[in-house]
Amino acid sequence: MKYFILMFLPFFMISCGDVNQKTTKDLKNPTSEVDKNYNPEAVLDSLGIILRDQGIPVANYVHAVRTGNLLFLAGKGPKQANGENIIGKLGDSLTIDQGYQAAREVGINQLSVLKAELGNLNKVKRIVSVHGMVNASPDFTDHSKVINGYSDLMVAVFGESGKHARAAVGMGSLPGNMAVEVEMVVEVYE
Repeated sequence: MKYFILMFLPFFMISCGDVNQKTTKDLKNPTSEVDKNYNPEAVLDSLGIILRDQGIPVANYVHAVRTGNLLFLAGKGPKQANGENIIGKLGDSLTIDQGYQAAREVGINQLSVLKAELGNLNKVKRIVSVHGMVNASPDFTDHSKVINGYSDLMVAVFGESGKHARAAVGMGSLPGNMAVEVEMVVEVYE
């Protein structure tokens, strides 16, 4: 039996090695070319969305930190083009639709940060992760419906590359009583 095992061990190792080599090769050479039709900025134009300057953070943080091919975007609120935040608490002073619109405003602000960091939104390979925080009353349970305003915008702008992992959670309060805050992780092309 020992001889039998030793005789077939090299064949087993070779066949396993081929599988591992293919897997390693695939991981080393992911698709890195941008589709010719991929143009998030043209999509923004077609949606009538104008990106806005986010200014300099007022505290000891930055809008985004890049490590490797990942950009980690700091939490942003629903500051509108007029400079005012959408404020209030979901389940109390704001409806789900108002929360959805607030989350969409946060998405516009985060896209503005991405554009400022990258120079061109075509450099976004995919939206990896979104962490949505909703200023909500204790009995409010539709956090996901609110954060859909953000997620729907990312998919509208980036297509399949906009689909992401996500958390949508309720908070007892948010800074300045803003309705929503969202942070995001983005993979970018080199």
